[in-house]
Amino acid sequence: MRRLLAVAACLALVACSTPEDQPASPAPGTPTTSTVVTSSPAPEPPQPEPPESEPPESEPPGPAYSTWPLGRRVLPLRADGFGEVRPTPPTLRDRRYPTTDLLPPPRGERWRSRIGPVTPAIARRLTWTSSCPVALADLRHVTVSFRGYDGAAHTGELVVAATEADAVASVFRALYAADFPIEEMRIPEPAELDLPPTGDGNNTAAYVCRPTTGQSSGFSAHAYGLAIDVNPFVNPYEKGDLVLPELASSYLDRARERPGMVLRDGLVVREFARIGWSWGGDFQSLKDYQHFTATGR
Repeated sequence: MRRLLAVAACLALVACSTPEDQPASPAPGTPTTSTVVTSSPAPEPPQPEPPESEPPESEPPGPAYSTWPLGRRVLPLRADGFGEVRPTPPTLRDRRYPTTDLLPPPRGERWRSRIGPVTPAIARRLTWTSSCPVALADLRHVTVSFRGYDGAAHTGELVVAATEADAVASVFRALYAADFPIEEMRIPEPAELDLPPTGDGNNTAAYVCRPTTGQSSGFSAHAYGLAIDVNPFVNPYEKGDLVLPELASSYLDRARERPGMVLRDGLVVREFARIGWSWGGDFQSLKDYQHFTATGR
């Protein structure tokens, strides 16, 4: 009898319920009202399980850009002064970076180009000195539209021999029309010649006043504005155990085609051949897949 009385008293008082029986606390900010319970509430009917909601549609993934910190990890030097050749980091084995605009990109998708003299302001950015083998008056500053790895149109600049400027521009017009990707195209500046090697550069460039690679004397065709290196990381230089850039060994496998590679009988080789330039991939004593030249060297 005492147990039955206790149960009846518990039904009359809300405070007598156990923690498992207490209703869930309202969410913060939910209005509440005070209710006096005068009798045992009727049991609530079982609630159906809420239907499983469809997962939200995910946004299409963006470009899988490479994550290697460019220009930050200095390589130990070899006896020949180049950096130590190391395996290509995984994120650079299919190299893709968005282009940083240094010049205003072209309006719309139409290809554009401009050829002009090397002004004093441009000359200050060049590696040119009075001891270089060509006068500034014999060089031209060329801007061209190019397609980046990000799929966008960008404006690049080259300095080339005056006699070759129009022909060079026509090559890059064809590459743009074919959506051939180029990571960057800018003038190499004097300070870059003295930077320690990081082995990860990929700048498409023409004029650089320097000796021939691997030699201490004799000017390169670049010093005359008669050579251009296209996407050098994905089209490396190889001679013996030397690879340049030093982290680009993965791209010595020319059978594994990846964006921006210059391939034998491909568009880039055909276009430079059209203007009478030869390709370093055809050299016998070494391979220079990035290199195009009007002098044959």
